[in-house]
Amino acid sequence: MPHRVSSPPSPRLYEGELEGHVYAVLSKKRSSSLEVSRWLCAVCQETPALVLDHCHEHGYVRAPVCQSCNTRERPNYLYSNDVHVTSRYAHLFGTHAEHWLRHWHRCPGCRSRTTLPLPHLAALTARLVGEPLRPRHRDTSSSRGRKPCGELRASWSGSPTAPGSCVITVGVDFCPSGEHRTLAQIPYREAVDGFRTWLTETAPVVAAVAGPGRHDHVPAQFRPVVADTSSEDQALF
Repeated sequence: MPHRVSSPPSPRLYEGELEGHVYAVLSKKRSSSLEVSRWLCAVCQETPALVLDHCHEHGYVRAPVCQSCNTRERPNYLYSNDVHVTSRYAHLFGTHAEHWLRHWHRCPGCRSRTTLPLPHLAALTARLVGEPLRPRHRDTSSSRGRKPCGELRASWSGSPTAPGSCVITVGVDFCPSGEHRTLAQIPYREAVDGFRTWLTETAPVVAAVAGPGRHDHVPAQFRPVVADTSSEDQALF
């Protein structure tokens, strides 16, 4: 009688099994808890997960995600503290905003402090504050009249490990009237207040389970993140 080889179990839905775990601690454990392929991606819920998405500011695991969703979320970095806010962010802060906000707030630090990781906060601030100030030029290629100029750019001073001291600068690249044109400079706390207001209006269900001042079980200090070496350049911020 031929020997039957059992097939591996099908990936299952992620139901928060790793919630509250600090990535720097969990990534050192060689156990089944890091076999992320046993779960479906917590974002798209269609593809087996490949890596653990985690918050670099608070150090917490968010959820197992697939490579596609991992790449989709990644900011378009120019430098370590500088991103272009291109159309790739439209789905993050547009029609699928509540979905992504719920995912980012799997981090207890972001959820309890009602904030976002600094690159995302900078990108959202650029859209909320910079977009209305963005120069517009006559569009000779269509009948729409005028089109937004160049590409929005968001940069910040300081370190993500001490974001309270940061200032977010919103500008426009490739503007005919002057590249790197500065549109606004927003203190970090003002940007957080803007996010909280926008969150309440955009995703009230997500906002209802968040709240400033709830700091229980949030690391008092930044915990260094151990790089995920399971595949090249897969760790998220």
